[in-house]
Amino acid sequence: MESLVIVGASLAGLSAARAARSLGFGGRLVIIGDELQRPYDRPPLSKDFLAGRIEIADLTLETDTEALDAEWILGTRAVSFDPATRTVHLEDGHTVHAEALVIATGASARNLPPIAEAENVVTLRTIADAQKLRELVRAGGRMVVIGAGFIGAEVASTAHALGMEVTVLEKSPTPLCGPLGTQLGAVVAGLHERAGVELICGADITDFDLTDGSVSAVRLADGRVLPADVVVVGIGAVPNTAWLEGSGIELGNGVVCDAVGGTSLPGVVAVGDCAAWWEPVTGRHQRVEHWTGAAQRPGVAVSALLGADPATLPAVKPPYFWSDQYGTRLQFAGDASRADRVVYEHGGPEDDSLLAVYYAGEEPVAVLGWNQVKLFGRWRKTLEKIAAAARTPAPPHEAAQSVAAAVAAHAPAAAAAATTAAAPAVAAGA
Repeated sequence: MESLVIVGASLAGLSAARAARSLGFGGRLVIIGDELQRPYDRPPLSKDFLAGRIEIADLTLETDTEALDAEWILGTRAVSFDPATRTVHLEDGHTVHAEALVIATGASARNLPPIAEAENVVTLRTIADAQKLRELVRAGGRMVVIGAGFIGAEVASTAHALGMEVTVLEKSPTPLCGPLGTQLGAVVAGLHERAGVELICGADITDFDLTDGSVSAVRLADGRVLPADVVVVGIGAVPNTAWLEGSGIELGNGVVCDAVGGTSLPGVVAVGDCAAWWEPVTGRHQRVEHWTGAAQRPGVAVSALLGADPATLPAVKPPYFWSDQYGTRLQFAGDASRADRVVYEHGGPEDDSLLAVYYAGEEPVAVLGWNQVKLFGRWRKTLEKIAAAARTPAPPHEAAQSVAAAVAAHAPAAAAAATTAAAPAVAAGA
């Protein structure tokens, strides 16, 4: 292989480039990005950067000693890919030959068309978005945040700390009920309430008042009118895959991939927020839109792309994310959708810290830590061992033994006792 092209110059693209060089690829390496900036860290945009504690230079992801020997094409986006000639066509009219291709084009923030062009309405995905929002935030001002997901909650937390009056609107019954489930989502709702931020769940927006090109108020179906100096829209993201239509690469909710990032077209892999990898544990394709996935999974995909023996590929770890809200560190790993119950292994909903484990029958499938970094870390390792065992073909009784061994070896003593008491099938299988 003489040329490797990476379309997408954020964390996932940079991680793919690093993996290629570390694995010995010595050919032409091209990295294409639609922003003018080199790869930068996005999580601080809603926190330290918005608060003014750091600047753009502090967001860089590259090190001073990094030697990728890559060609950077920035400030232009890919508009199509011709699989017959292996050619990436760019918006500025240039083309790049891609013997091998890594798709890392990420996702774009969803907007609300009725107010998308309003001067005081912001989505938060890029440095430009964050700069605009930072200019709008002022002590004593009124902010309405639409969406209580990670971005919305973190912006609300930062703006509140900077002296703004903040109201958060969430259409679902609780914040983060998708990734966490409604039980733990309701617990997270308490963070907003204890901080003095108004959270309205089940919110139904009917209209917006516009004054001189800006939103001056948000109207709800129950008759409430919420004055606004700034509106932040945090209602999820759409994978950037339109440029691949007609390429023969299978698309769905993202680029449809196998369990190691391979697409329907040989020599093409996809990583990061735009990639829907097959998850053997859950039996479905899933986009993992978190920092850790963008940092770790490209190594797996590029190893496969370069022809590594499947048996030697790095393990694909369960999804993991963290979020800092109102002085609280939330950490989550696994897949809550598989769970049929939640057990508090430390603390509870009214405490300053907690550790909650999600179970599917006898098997732990996810864990949520709330100001419990060390304890969470041990449970996260447990989930990783269970996931690794699930990806390795083995007779059912051996798989059960692997699960039981992982829990016993890495879970805290109290948690292990609780798991044993609740898991007669695992014990019997052993």
